[in-house]
Amino acid sequence: MFGILVSGRIVQTNFEQVGERHFLSVIVDADNINHVVVFLTGQIPFPDGTAGLIYFSWPDPNAPPSWQLLGYISNEKPSSVFKISGLKKKAEEQSGFLQFAQHAISHNAQIGIAIEPLSVVQEQITMLESSKPSEQSQFTEYCQKTIQSFVNYVSSFATPQQDSYVVPLPVVQNWYQSFETKLMTNPFFWKS
Repeated sequence: MFGILVSGRIVQTNFEQVGERHFLSVIVDADNINHVVVFLTGQIPFPDGTAGLIYFSWPDPNAPPSWQLLGYISNEKPSSVFKISGLKKKAEEQSGFLQFAQHAISHNAQIGIAIEPLSVVQEQITMLESSKPSEQSQFTEYCQKTIQSFVNYVSSFATPQQDSYVVPLPVVQNWYQSFETKLMTNPFFWKS
């Protein structure tokens, strides 16, 4: 009924039924994957009034799976592309997020599909979309924190001269090099 497509790999259709309405598939070597496509194969449609919630469990060698809702597929939307490269494991599972099975800890990722009534799917997708910060707000926050860091750093080196303050150019260069190093080490350091 379901398939997974990962760039450079053959199509996976090896979903295991782990509950009456729950299906599970394992993706090996998931650390190198940026996107996955989950789709209906066309052999069996969803029952009327239902759709499939798509969940993802990122590999963590030190913990059991923690499921994150990615989105959904339905008879009207038989495939969907999901970006998984930026996902982070959540410390606590959110209520309403489904546990398919607590398998042994694994380095492989898992895709879970839960067939649910359309009303449940719509409710979960609305909650998912409202919890995601917009790219615009993240960009704005990044810019604000970058400027704040810059001003705080260089102002501590400013020396008064007549009606203004002067900052030596090496101070600006040092801030830039330091900021660039932090950014390369952890692109999200500015969030902490």
